[in-house]
Amino acid sequence: MPLSLLLTGDSILQRRLNSRDDSELKPLFDKVRAADVAFTNLEGLANDYRGDPALESGGSHFGAPAWVLDELSAAGFDLFATATNHALDYSISGLVHTIEALEARGLSFAGIGRTLEDARRPCYHTAGSGTVAMISCCSTFAKGNEAGAQRPDLPGRPGLNPLHVETVHEVTEQQLSALREIAQELGIEAERQQKIKSGFAFPLGDPALFPLGELRFKSANRAQVRTAPNARDVAAIKRWVQEARGLTDLVLVSLHAHEQLGPKEVPAEFIGSFAREMIDAGADLVVGHGPHLLRGLELYKGKPIFYSLGNFIGQNELVAKIPADGYDRFRAEPDLTPGQVYQKRTQGDKAGFPADRRYWESIVPTLSYEGGANGQMTLRAIELTPISLGWKDARHRRGRPRLAEPDEANAILDRFAELSRPFGTELCSGGHAVKLA
Repeated sequence: MPLSLLLTGDSILQRRLNSRDDSELKPLFDKVRAADVAFTNLEGLANDYRGDPALESGGSHFGAPAWVLDELSAAGFDLFATATNHALDYSISGLVHTIEALEARGLSFAGIGRTLEDARRPCYHTAGSGTVAMISCCSTFAKGNEAGAQRPDLPGRPGLNPLHVETVHEVTEQQLSALREIAQELGIEAERQQKIKSGFAFPLGDPALFPLGELRFKSANRAQVRTAPNARDVAAIKRWVQEARGLTDLVLVSLHAHEQLGPKEVPAEFIGSFAREMIDAGADLVVGHGPHLLRGLELYKGKPIFYSLGNFIGQNELVAKIPADGYDRFRAEPDLTPGQVYQKRTQGDKAGFPADRRYWESIVPTLSYEGGANGQMTLRAIELTPISLGWKDARHRRGRPRLAEPDEANAILDRFAELSRPFGTELCSGGHAVKLA
C-alpha cells in the first residue's frame, strides 16, 4: 500500500492560523492535510507561558498558548518533533506543562520527556496506509537542558533527547605553543591540574588534546574546527532506531542542529556523520532543522538526509511575553512592549531575520513510499513544494506559509539545487522533484 509523508521545518506559531479559511494559506495546508502523515518541528513551548523563565533561553523565550497545538493539528500535522534549543526556555516546569498539553491531546511527539529514557523513545503514528516511527534529538542546547537518567533511588530529570558534540579546534604547532604559554602564565593550567588532583576533574582521554577552559585544541597543519557526534549518545539513539525498525513501516530521525561549517547553509561535520549512522542503523530518513534556513539534501544509500528544511511558520516576532532576562539580553528598556523589543533587536527590520530573505523561503517535501514484499517500504518519489513566508509583509502577517508565486518558486528551487549539489543530489527537470537514481 502506498504511503505519503510530508515534511516541514520549524513551526513557531503564536496566532491562529485559520488554515481552512484563509484563501492565501489554504492551498498549502490542503496539501498538508492530504498527506497520509505530516511532520513538523515544534519550535517553542505550548505552555500558556507557565513555568519559570530560564536565564539561558534558546535565543528568545518561545512560550506560546497551548492552543497552538490545536491549530497545528487542524492544519494536518501528525508528528511533532520537540527536542529543540527552546525546550527549556521556561525551565523544567515549563517543559512539563508542554508535555502535559501534548499528552492531553493524544498527539504523537518525541524528543522531550520526564526522564532521559522517555526523551530518547520514539513515538509511533499509525495512518490508514502504515505506521511511522519518529525519534527526535537535538545538538544545540544549554548545559542542563538534557534529560537525566532515572536511578533506582532517585527520579530522572525532565529534558530533551541530547546529541552532544565533540569539538576539537585544530591549530598549528606554533599557535598551540602560544596557547600553552598563555595558560601557564595566567595560571589556568595550574588550576586545571589542581582540580584533577582534588578529584573534581579528570585528565583528557587523548593526550594530544590541550584544554583551555571548555575548548579543546590539537596540533594540525592548519587551523580548523572538527566536530564529531558523541559516541555514547549515538549508541543510545541507535538503540531506539533499531527497536523501531522492527515495529513500524518507516523510521524517521529528526535532528535540531544550528551548528555550521563556515557559511550557515553548510552543516557542521558531525551532522552528516550522525545522519549516515542513523540510516545504517535502520532509519529511512533524517530530517534536519534549526538554522531557520534551507540546507541541502543528500541521498545516502537511496535514503534522504534533509540537512535543514528552514522555517515553516515563523512568528517569533509575535511572542506576547518576554521575561526580564530577555529584556536584559537584548539591552531593551524595561518599559518597552514585546513588539518594540523585537523591533529594537532587529533595528527596525534592518538586521536579523527580517533583513534576510533566506529565512522566509523554504520547501515542503512530500515523499511517496510503496510497500515491499519483505515488509520494508521503498521510496518512489520526492516532490518539492516551494513556499514563502511573506518576507516584507507587515509584521503581524509575515511568517505564515503559503505556496510561492512562480518566479519566487523557481528561485527557491534553484537555490535548493545548488545547496544539494555538493552532496551529489540532482533535481529533475523543472526542479519540483528529486532524481532518485
